[in-house]
Amino acid sequence: MRFIPLESVDDERVEAYTNLTEIQLRNRLEPSKGLFIAESPKVIDRALAAGREPISLLVEEPWIDGMAETFRFVDGHWGPDVPVYVASPEQLKRLTGYRLHRGALAAMRRWPLPGVEEVCRNAHRIAVMENIVDHTNVGALMRSAAALGVDAVLVTPSCGDPLYRRAARVSMGTVFQIPWTRIGGDDTHYWPVEGLAELNRLGFTTAAMALEDDSISLDELVRRLDNGADAPDHIEKLALIFGTEGDGLSHRTIAHADLTVRIPMSHGVDSLNVAASSAVAFYSTRVH
Repeated sequence: MRFIPLESVDDERVEAYTNLTEIQLRNRLEPSKGLFIAESPKVIDRALAAGREPISLLVEEPWIDGMAETFRFVDGHWGPDVPVYVASPEQLKRLTGYRLHRGALAAMRRWPLPGVEEVCRNAHRIAVMENIVDHTNVGALMRSAAALGVDAVLVTPSCGDPLYRRAARVSMGTVFQIPWTRIGGDDTHYWPVEGLAELNRLGFTTAAMALEDDSISLDELVRRLDNGADAPDHIEKLALIFGTEGDGLSHRTIAHADLTVRIPMSHGVDSLNVAASSAVAFYSTRVH
């Protein structure tokens, strides 16, 4: 690693951490040359372990010694020339606009996302995030999916970016561990009709998590997963679909999904935050 003390927060070499918006980072030059920012040593380590290429690191001076293993890993896999810009806590706060609780950032290269068929190959239980724009919820759903054995996650074209630094941080870096991609890429017309049809072609039963008059209970969904393969209502491969904050799933998604599923609740509560509802659904439908 090349350790470079940061003399000025206006140094153009750290512009990726300051002057570029997340959208600019995503689209810079072209997707294959785009960047994302990983925040905190744990997230950085998981990204590196997944083979994500570091462009540079920006680290608070007090954290340098504690990241020695990370630096050795980078040296061993990408050579000794990756720069580490060393800043004081005050400089880092001025650069980022907030105080980091884990004093390290890394600018890393994005990778071409795989196709849906590739991500879902050999998968039996997947999650779909429809238009979820709150990055905390995106990260929380990713973390729950990884922790509770979901095989893959698909995000619709209008969904928040799982690599947005808050989403990746909330996911605790699991966004680099669980397979995921965008269904339909950036084509906002692909979802829901064509996207749901693609999932059906891949053998998935699509289950929209929604409160509808004909919704089955989550318990009934689990029964269909666990009954024998020769049962007429058996579900072999399941795609759980979660909607955006507030409005939930679109009417077109609900209309074209194979099933709608509700989580039974008490005390007049009619819904849960998507981070909570997804965790409940993932735990309930896990392979026994």
